[in-house]
Amino acid sequence: METTAAVGASVDLKKSLENFFGFDNFKLNQEHIIQSVLDQKDTFVIMPTGGGKSLCYQLPALMMEGTALVISPLIALMKNQVDSIRGHSTERSVAHFLNSSLNKTQMREVKSDITSGVTKLVFIAPETLTKEENIEFFRNSNISFIAVDEAHCISEWGHDFRPEYRKIRQMVKGISDSIPVIALTATATPKVQSDIIKNLEMDDPNVFVSSFNRESLYYEIRPKVSKDQAQKEIVQFINTKKGQSGIIYVQSRKSTEEIAKVLQLNGINAAPYHAGLDGKLRTRVQDNFLMEDIDVIVATIAFGMGIDKPDVRFVIHYDIPKSIENYYQETGRGGRDGLGSHCLSFYSYKDILKLEKFLKDKGVAEKELAGQLIEEIIAYAETSSCRRQFLLHYFGEQFAAEDCGKDCDNCKHPKEKKDVTHEMHQTLTVVKELKENYKVKLIVDFIIGRVSKDIQTYNFDAKPGFGKGKEQGELFWHSILRHAILNNLLYKEIEEYGILRMTDKGKAFLDKPTNIEIPLNRDYSDTKGDAVITSNTAGAALDDNLLIMLKDLRKAEGRRLDLQPWIIFSEVSLQDMATFYPISKDDMMKISGVSSGKANKFSKPFLALIKEYVEENDIIRPEDFVMKQVANKSKSKVTIIQAIDRKLPLEDLASSLKLSMEELLREMNMIVTSGTKLDINYYLNENIDESVIEDIFDYFNEAESDSLEEAHKELQEDDITTEEIQLVKIKFLTELAN
Repeated sequence: METTAAVGASVDLKKSLENFFGFDNFKLNQEHIIQSVLDQKDTFVIMPTGGGKSLCYQLPALMMEGTALVISPLIALMKNQVDSIRGHSTERSVAHFLNSSLNKTQMREVKSDITSGVTKLVFIAPETLTKEENIEFFRNSNISFIAVDEAHCISEWGHDFRPEYRKIRQMVKGISDSIPVIALTATATPKVQSDIIKNLEMDDPNVFVSSFNRESLYYEIRPKVSKDQAQKEIVQFINTKKGQSGIIYVQSRKSTEEIAKVLQLNGINAAPYHAGLDGKLRTRVQDNFLMEDIDVIVATIAFGMGIDKPDVRFVIHYDIPKSIENYYQETGRGGRDGLGSHCLSFYSYKDILKLEKFLKDKGVAEKELAGQLIEEIIAYAETSSCRRQFLLHYFGEQFAAEDCGKDCDNCKHPKEKKDVTHEMHQTLTVVKELKENYKVKLIVDFIIGRVSKDIQTYNFDAKPGFGKGKEQGELFWHSILRHAILNNLLYKEIEEYGILRMTDKGKAFLDKPTNIEIPLNRDYSDTKGDAVITSNTAGAALDDNLLIMLKDLRKAEGRRLDLQPWIIFSEVSLQDMATFYPISKDDMMKISGVSSGKANKFSKPFLALIKEYVEENDIIRPEDFVMKQVANKSKSKVTIIQAIDRKLPLEDLASSLKLSMEELLREMNMIVTSGTKLDINYYLNENIDESVIEDIFDYFNEAESDSLEEAHKELQEDDITTEEIQLVKIKFLTELAN
C-alpha cells in the first residue's frame, strides 16, 4: 500500500478506498466524514460499533502528509488496529502504537519511523501522551490531525469516564493550537455529545450521527434465579451454537475463572480474560480467540472492551452491566460482520444491589449520576415493550416498535396490552402538581403512598393525591412512567439529574386524553417458579405432562418392588427426566442423582415410557444436556469416599476436612443421594445399638418421604437422635436405593 504525499480537493475517495483497503463502497456517513477530515475541519462522529468508525481516520491519515495521532484508552485494541492496517500494507512501519507495553528501545524505533515520515498512524494512550517529552516530540513532528477514539470517556456523564481524557485538549494545545481534531464514539446520549464537543473546544465541528440501530442483533433478557441455573442455561445455549465465537461478560475476575471452568468441563472451548492475568497469557488468550483456537472468551466487563472480532455470534451478560451505554457497546461486539448475533443477558435484583454497593464510597454527585444510570438499566431489563425501541430512544433516536421485526424477546413473545389512559392521565397530573421538579422515584413513591424521606421533607403525604395508586403497586407505575417517556409525554431533564418535565404533547394529553395501551413491565422480584423459556433450546423447559406420568410410574414401580417411590428416583431426578427426555441408559446416567447402579436397577420402564412419549408427541430432544459442575474442593467428595473405604472414624474425617459432624453427614447424604454407595457399617456397628439401627431402617422402609424432621418426630420417643437417623439413612440409601 502506497501513501500519497498530499491531498487535492478533487481526490476520488472511492478510488482511494479501493486502493488502500480493497473496498468498493463506503458505509453509512464514512465518505462525508473522511472529506471533513481531509478539509481539516474539526469533526465529531457517533457511529455504532461495527459501523466502520476506524476507517474514518485511517483512510485520511494514509492520504495526508505527516502522521495522525490516534488517542485510544485500550492497549489491546491498539494492537489489533495496528495489525489490521499493517495487513493492508507492504510497509510494516505504516502504523505503530506508543504505550506502557513498549521498552525504551522500541519507543525510539517508533519515533524514528515518525521522524522519517514512513509512519502514517500512531496509536497512543492518553497517559503516554501526557508526558512532556512526548508532547515536545510531537510538537516538532509533522502531525496531520488528532483522532480521539472512545470519546465518551471524556464526559463525566458517560458510562466509562476517565479523568485523563479530560486533559486531552490541554495536550493538543501543547502540540499545536491549529491542529484539527476528530472525536469518535459508538455511544453518546445528547448530553454526552455536547460535553465532548465543549471539553475538546471543537471549533464549529461537522457533526455526523449515524443510526444507533444494530439490525443484526437479537436482544433477550432472562431472569437469573440462581448461579447454578444461569450457568446451566449458558451451557445449554452455547451447545446450540457449536463452533461459533461468543463473549460472556461478567463483573468479577473470579467469575471469569469459574464460568470458564464450568464451560470447559462441559466440552466448550473457553478461556477467562481479565486484567489480573499475566500479560503474555492475556495476549495469548486474545490471539487464540481471534484465531478461533478458542470459541468462547469469558471477560470482565471493563477489560472485555479490548476484544475486537467481526464474527462474534453471541454476547452473554452473566451480570447485568451498570449502564445502558455499557450494555449497548458490549452487545455491539456481536455481529460486526452484518450477520446475526444473539445478545442474551441474565438479570436479577441482587446484581443491582451489588452495583449499588460499589457506589458506597463515591462522592454525592458521582453517586447520583451512577444511580441514575443504574435506574435506566433496571427499566430496560424489566420492560415488556420493544427493547430496540427502548435502546434507540435512550440515545435520542425515534424508532417504531412495529419495525423491530421480532428481533427482541418482547416483540417475539409479546405480552397482552392494557388500556392505561386513566392511569397515564393520573401520572401526568401528579408530575404537574409537583411543579415538574422531581424524578421517577419520588413520583412513584407519591402515587403508591410510600412515606419516604423526601416525601416527608416536602410534606407531600398531606397532598390530596397522595397514595391514590397504591393498589396497582410500584412496578405498574414504573411501567406507566417509562411509557410516558417513550410516547414523548414526559422527558428527563438530564442537566438536572433526570427530573421529569412535561412535553407539549404531554400537556395536550392532559387537556384531551387519547387512548393509550401498553404491555406492563415484567416482575423479576420473585422468579423462583418460572420455567425457562428459550426459542433456541428444544426441551429446556420442564414438561409437566411427562412429569405426572413419571410420578405415576414411580408409584407403580414402588408397589411392584415393595419400595417407597422416593427410593427409586428422587423428585429432582424425575424433573430432570421431564426436561431432557433420556431414552438410553447412557442418557439416564446423565440425570441428576442417577448412578450406574440406579440406572441398571430401575431405569428400564422409565426409558420405555419416555421413548414412547417422545415419539408420540414429536419432541425434539436436546443433545449434550448434561451439566457437569466444578468440584467443590473444600468439601471433597473423593476424600470422603476414600476415607470411608479405609474405614476412618467419621469424627477424624470431619476434623481433617474442618467440618462439623452435621456438615459431614450432610455431605455424605448428598453423595449417596447422587447414586454413590458409602459402606459405613464399620462405624454404625461400633457406635449405634443394633436394635436402633433396625428401628430406623424399618422406618425408612415404610416411610412416604425421606424427611429427617418427620423421621425424628416418629422415632424420638425411643430416644433416637437426629444424628443416628442421618447415619442409618445413609446405610439405607446405599443398600436399597443404590
